[in-house]
Amino acid sequence: MHAEMIRKIAKSDPAKLKTETPLWQLYQRLLGYVWHYRLAMAGSIVSIFALSFLQILIPQITRYVIDVLIPTQRFDGLPWVGVSIVGIALLLGLLNFIRNYLMAVVGQRTVFALRRDLYEHLQALSLGFFENQRTGTLMGRLTQDVDALQGLITSELAELAAELVTFFVIVTYLFYADWRLTLLILTTLPVMVLLSQFFGTQMRPAYRAVQQQAAEVNNHLQETIANIKIIKACANESHEIEQFGERNQNNMTANIHVVRLWSAFSPVIDFMNHLGYLIVLVYGSWEVMHSALTVGELAAFLAYLNQVNQPARKFSRIIHTIQKAAAACERIFETLDEQPDVQEKPDAIALPPIQGHLHYDAVDFAYQPDRPVLKQFSLEIPPGKTVALVGPSGAGKSTIVNLAMRFYDPQSGCIRIDGQDLRDVTFQSLRRQIGIVSQETLLLYGTVRDNITYGKPDADEESLIAAAKAAYAHDFILELPQGYDTVIGERGVKLSSGQRQRLAIACALIKDPKLLLLDEATASLDTESEHLIQQALAALMGDRTCLVIAHRLSTIQNADLIVVINHGTIIETGTHTELLTNGQLYAHLYNLQFPKTLPPELDPDLVDPALKVRPEVNSNPTLSFV
Repeated sequence: MHAEMIRKIAKSDPAKLKTETPLWQLYQRLLGYVWHYRLAMAGSIVSIFALSFLQILIPQITRYVIDVLIPTQRFDGLPWVGVSIVGIALLLGLLNFIRNYLMAVVGQRTVFALRRDLYEHLQALSLGFFENQRTGTLMGRLTQDVDALQGLITSELAELAAELVTFFVIVTYLFYADWRLTLLILTTLPVMVLLSQFFGTQMRPAYRAVQQQAAEVNNHLQETIANIKIIKACANESHEIEQFGERNQNNMTANIHVVRLWSAFSPVIDFMNHLGYLIVLVYGSWEVMHSALTVGELAAFLAYLNQVNQPARKFSRIIHTIQKAAAACERIFETLDEQPDVQEKPDAIALPPIQGHLHYDAVDFAYQPDRPVLKQFSLEIPPGKTVALVGPSGAGKSTIVNLAMRFYDPQSGCIRIDGQDLRDVTFQSLRRQIGIVSQETLLLYGTVRDNITYGKPDADEESLIAAAKAAYAHDFILELPQGYDTVIGERGVKLSSGQRQRLAIACALIKDPKLLLLDEATASLDTESEHLIQQALAALMGDRTCLVIAHRLSTIQNADLIVVINHGTIIETGTHTELLTNGQLYAHLYNLQFPKTLPPELDPDLVDPALKVRPEVNSNPTLSFV
């Protein structure tokens, strides 16, 4: 079952099962984070060494009692034995507290720094990265994968380090006390090391599969909860329950496989420990019988054997944590190694206040190398002018807007604002001066106030209300239960589409941008909402430079220039009247929406037949172009 799951993952996404990074490389990189907190780590290491030396004392006290106090019946020495053991126990408790606390501090700060860097890096990545990733997977890396490291750093590694130091200290003493018996104690050690290595190589891919299946569960949860309205509208609850059950089953199977490996490893290590105990007991008894060893020394050896074997026991218990953390490290560092497609130059300058002169100069762009979207696209928009982009779906209109925001960079050509190449300025100085309103209104969970001021967090109350009024949103906001402090739910679910859109316009208005990008801002609205939005947009556009993607051609009739695009190339330009008179693609699109308004002298047969759409197939003309 597990092998079949691995094959499925490889088939769906071969990159998920690429060659794994060596364990030492992953932890060496993780150590770079831990090293920032080396003072706390040093304090913990000092306490670990102190603990290791104290571990030697109690078996020595036992040997002294058996070999000296009992044979000579020195009752006066027993109270001192009790005081010594109590004192050592108190010291051990204090040192354990210091070790655990300092390691917890190191672990928590390391996890904090790692999660911070990962989130900051995700914010720096280009849109292209997120278009190829699933939200649940990225959330899993920030939460589950980082949490997998937390337990390892805060407790498990500290305990294993303490046991290893104790091991070397005690083995050094045992070689001094009886090197033959010590060699016998260590005979099982190479076998345990080989077994640990074997099981480790088996558990690493198993944990990678576990985390992949957990990500699939997260992805399904995120998608279904975010789209619960669609699921209910289509009565697909049973289907989604079945899909979730399949993913949940795969997650359980992957976890059971890991438990099976771990459960098989632990008893083997315990057996090897008992075998070592048998060797010491038999050979040590033989030495006692031949007076080469005292009874007290044999008892001390048996006590030391337990401490020598403790690292192996500890490792058998935490090997699953180590391998799980290794798989998590691999995924985290893989994300941190992603480089943004669009990068800010090290010497990028801050864009000064703009006038809004936008110029596309021979721009070529493709999302995929063999599928060009824009081809030698050139367009100049003077300050304060409104230019509308019109064309069929897939013509490249939204791409033109995305390039202006520098969400992507063209493969050739350049885009300038006020003569300044966008690639030479900082992201923040560019995007702070551009307002964008799109068809897909994305609001954050929070209050109305939070969402309007998101474009300008330092905006005062007067600016907030002025922006809301200009967006024709103030009146409906006052009717909400808490007015501007009303929580609107995730993605603004408590508002209508028209209300959400007006909040988006208010968010753009409060920035007071000189360049405004409108990406089908009224395409999905009802007539009443569209009328209000149009009024809000008229106020928003004012004397600003505006680049408008038009869905409803009635909304752009007053544009200074209409640019008709098809297959990434400009095929017509002109005013509304000029383009109707030309009788080309724009006239055809307009005729589809308003068939009775086309002048009779414009013969539809003059339109390129390849551009026509059969009315019976497209009864709703607004669905023809997006």
